[in-house]
Amino acid sequence: MNELQNLLRDLGGARVWAEGLVLLGCVVLAWGIARLMRRGASTESVWFGRYIFDGLLFPVLALILIYAARYAVALYQPVALLRVALPIFVSLAAIRLTVRVLSASFPQSSAIKLIERFVSWMAWGAAVLWITGLLPALLAELDAISFAFGKTRISVRTLLEGMLSSGAMLVVVLWISATLERRVLSESVGDLSMRKVAANAIRAALLLLGLLFALSAVGVDLTALSVLGGALGVGLGFGLQKLAANYVSGFVILIERSLRIGDLVRVDNFEGVVTDIKTRYTLIRALNGRESVVPNELIITQRVENLTSADPKVQMTLNVSVAYDSDVLQVQDILVRAARGNARVLPDPEPAAHLANFGPDGLEFTLSVWIRDPQNGQLALRSEINQGILRGLRSAAIEIPYPQRMIHTKT
Repeated sequence: MNELQNLLRDLGGARVWAEGLVLLGCVVLAWGIARLMRRGASTESVWFGRYIFDGLLFPVLALILIYAARYAVALYQPVALLRVALPIFVSLAAIRLTVRVLSASFPQSSAIKLIERFVSWMAWGAAVLWITGLLPALLAELDAISFAFGKTRISVRTLLEGMLSSGAMLVVVLWISATLERRVLSESVGDLSMRKVAANAIRAALLLLGLLFALSAVGVDLTALSVLGGALGVGLGFGLQKLAANYVSGFVILIERSLRIGDLVRVDNFEGVVTDIKTRYTLIRALNGRESVVPNELIITQRVENLTSADPKVQMTLNVSVAYDSDVLQVQDILVRAARGNARVLPDPEPAAHLANFGPDGLEFTLSVWIRDPQNGQLALRSEINQGILRGLRSAAIEIPYPQRMIHTKT
């Protein structure tokens, strides 16, 4: 409490107004520099944000200027206000870094607000403890509480420092991977699937390196991880083999590019467009809006029909029945003209109508057309062509027969 009393005494000094002016000048100068550097930059940038204050650059610049001003003012008078401002801007920089990086890495996540609230409470709580001088005493108490794991004793302070180091390293790794994906991969890799596998591989490698550095920073012996690696290998061999197979299959799909985002596929009698390829599963969205989560192992081990891999054109067939006394050539001409009148039907290969069967009620024709955009649906196209066929048959007075049955009665 002596440190808090000294701080309050210094804040009540006669020359604290000079520190206030210096602090205000540092904040205004940091805001001006951030605004000048923001020109031409993206509003979604981690450094600048949308309003300068919500970016990372402003608190970092203010922290540097306040830190330098603290030593300059200390040459002439006791420092109080600038000493309070340092932990405040350290907490603000930590909050801005965490929130901006997570928002850029997971833009659709609904948990960003919850994480921001949690990080804010932790950062501002640490700032209060720092300002009041209670932080060293709290760290000493946490260091005194320890747990024994075999021959090793780990204190609560070590656990907390390890969690903070891992969290900070995770945020930095996500920032680096998001920057590489946005700045490098989006320009150098044109294929969306290859960009996805490259981004996943870079993120996994950086997360592994970050975890190793964080463990080493808190004093964990990395040689002990060999035992963990052996246990993990046994677990993958037995209980996690399906999970491991899905992850390996995901990388195989992305590397071989047997499926690409945007392909129209049929998997296990489910037809739809590939919307995303994750490392564990693939998302397929049907034309009626339903979405299927398909494990990657299923795509590797079973037959998958890729309707747009070799050729984006898809054939569609329509069946029509007419009366037996109809002119076959005239009916074929009506069917072909109805198909050619639709803009979505390709002229090459051209539509073709064939007499397929002699049905019980009439002549059965099959009309074959080719389209290039099956992802836009086929029901509306089928309806338009059928309406054109119906108009053509009615104008030519060609009968569409009703089902007929002949009954013979024996007396």
